Amino acid sequence: MQKTLFISDLHLEDRFPEKTDWLQTFLSGPASTAEAVYILGDLFEFWIGDDVLTTTARQVAGATAALSKLGVPCYFQHGNRDFLVGEHYAKGAGMQLLPEAWVTDFYGTPTLLLHGDTLCTDDVEYQAFRKQVRNPEWQSDILARPVAERLKLAQEARAASLSHTGSTPMDIMDVNPDAVSAAFRTHKVSRMIHGHTHRPAHHRVDLGGATAERIVLADWHDAGSYLEVSPGGAISKAL
Repeated sequence: MQKTLFISDLHLEDRFPEKTDWLQTFLSGPASTAEAVYILGDLFEFWIGDDVLTTTARQVAGATAALSKLGVPCYFQHGNRDFLVGEHYAKGAGMQLLPEAWVTDFYGTPTLLLHGDTLCTDDVEYQAFRKQVRNPEWQSDILARPVAERLKLAQEARAASLSHTGSTPMDIMDVNPDAVSAAFRTHKVSRMIHGHTHRPAHHRVDLGGATAERIVLADWHDAGSYLEVSPGGAISKAL
């Protein structure tokens, strides 16, 4: 069967080893017979550099490398938590890094792949933060700092993110409809797949006479899941 699989927002870390187990089940099960696997960001809860590998990071690298050896390509887009994942880790994990917006054709349907945070333009505070941390000079400066300092900064950033999420209306943190429409038109596609918002759904989008499809991937807070895209369409599945 022809199929391509998509996951995002796993937020893996050593504190929750069961999530890594879910990923290993996914990679050794459904993913092993796929044509390709795409991870659309926030695979990890945080990342402070390829030179600091947690137990979880090593386990993930082993599992994705094993998938690659089976002949199944594994692609990775950065999320808002793991934007510092670099080429060194990706190579060892058998993953190919993608730009923040990637267009490809899946079984006859031109599709835009995103993490999804660029669509949340109403969240002005977050977009300012995103602009800062995606700056190559800022990243080089952070990665040159001692490990203990980087870890402290990551912990502070996570606390700030939780505070921001808890005090900001949900509709502000969701995608902006105009941003969604603009992305469809800019990239000339009829399907978009992204994560980030933790609001899994299949949306129909009216583009002024034409109808497009926006699929939001589920997070792995309570259970693992994935999107299967085949010549027959797109179906969300639980592990």
